Amino acid sequence: MDLPRATSFGAEVKRYDSGRPEYPREAVGWMLEAAGPMQRIVDVGAGTGKLTRAVAAVSGAEIVAVDPDAGMLSRLTAASPGIRALQGTAERLPLPDASVDAVLLGQAWHWVDPVAASAEIGRVVRPGGMLGLIWNVRDERLDWVRRLTAIMHGSPAEEMVSGDGPAVAAPFGELTERRWEWRRPMTREQLHDMAGSRSYVITAPAAEKARIAREMDELFEELGLGDGTIDMPYVTAAYRAVRVG
Repeated sequence: MDLPRATSFGAEVKRYDSGRPEYPREAVGWMLEAAGPMQRIVDVGAGTGKLTRAVAAVSGAEIVAVDPDAGMLSRLTAASPGIRALQGTAERLPLPDASVDAVLLGQAWHWVDPVAASAEIGRVVRPGGMLGLIWNVRDERLDWVRRLTAIMHGSPAEEMVSGDGPAVAAPFGELTERRWEWRRPMTREQLHDMAGSRSYVITAPAAEKARIAREMDELFEELGLGDGTIDMPYVTAAYRAVRVG
């Protein structure tokens, strides 16, 4: 794991919140239905609360948000003051044994040690409880989206979802998967925020950041994107596994 990139997102909290898409409620509901009635759900790697808000919209359970970055959690609790927020990681959760019904990670599993994280999440999830993993990735079947990715560089998340997918370990069983296709209208500013919230760009030298911004604007001019919006096509890939034993 590239730790500087994995822990870089707190440097661009506002751009992350603006540029990153929300999660489709249908996908979140599909992950949660595997474990039946729930009293407590944990969002690990919660960031600014994109997934947390989606969980709150589809579940009446108590939600706990966990993230290593205090700045990200501050943004989350400002937007969702009723959410309990704790600092921690998938490998070290500040929660008691068998105390939750489900743990979800949005845009985060590619940053963790899957064996250690599975064991730790298995510690806090009750038997029969659920681990859910979800990613929003741009649909690169469109030429202009592929060109945008080439400008910004790909991400570990995109490589995982387009490759063999995530892996989990004991005490969780086999992952099942579903995907949803949808579009998000985005302004030029939001597109720049999306790029600027990516770990590669956050940790890049100033000259590389300038190149990315310049080439993005050149692409947008070619596409005729002025002060309006363009529909960004997304694929949401969701996975779930039940805790066995």
